[in-house]
Amino acid sequence: MSIEIWISFIAAAMVLCFTPGPTVFLVIGQALSHGKKSAIPLVTGVLTGDLIAMSLSLAGVGALLSASAALFNAVKWLGAAYLIYLGIKSWKARATISSQVDIKPMASRSLYRDSLIVTALNPKGIIFFMAFFPLFIAPDKAVLPQMIILAFSFLLVSGASALFYALSSGYLRHKVHSAHFQNGFNKVSGGMLVGAGFVTASVQK
Repeated sequence: MSIEIWISFIAAAMVLCFTPGPTVFLVIGQALSHGKKSAIPLVTGVLTGDLIAMSLSLAGVGALLSASAALFNAVKWLGAAYLIYLGIKSWKARATISSQVDIKPMASRSLYRDSLIVTALNPKGIIFFMAFFPLFIAPDKAVLPQMIILAFSFLLVSGASALFYALSSGYLRHKVHSAHFQNGFNKVSGGMLVGAGFVTASVQK
């Protein structure tokens, strides 16, 4: 793989990862609710979800989802329903007026789980990996090393995107100490997650 092809892949991955979608909305919403300390579990969950999606794609699930409308819709609706559930949960959450938002171990596991599920249950993502990676692979060279390079490069960009949105939203959350405004953040977070759920539900193959 030439350096020019790799740079093109990084550019395309940045456009994909930094463009707002279900995962980005989830990260922003949860960081607005929980602050900057939520960044680590959120980013780790996103990376794990991406890794699962890539593995499923390589295992042939991407082709299966592409061929089966019923399976595609089932996975899509599972992801959409989970986003809407998280949105309603955030909407109902009560504000914490402390300027330091402590993320307890149970909350960290919950944030990790939520970002993992939303990222992994995106059928478009699984199909994307199946269709996207081959475009940047030189057929006259060993495929496996190229796939490994692309996978790690994508995870790097995806992690950077999730970290950027988590820290930016978390910074804003820590700057507002009013319970009234923090309740407003929870409402915004909930609305974004519910909206992301509906966007996910409207996705077509």
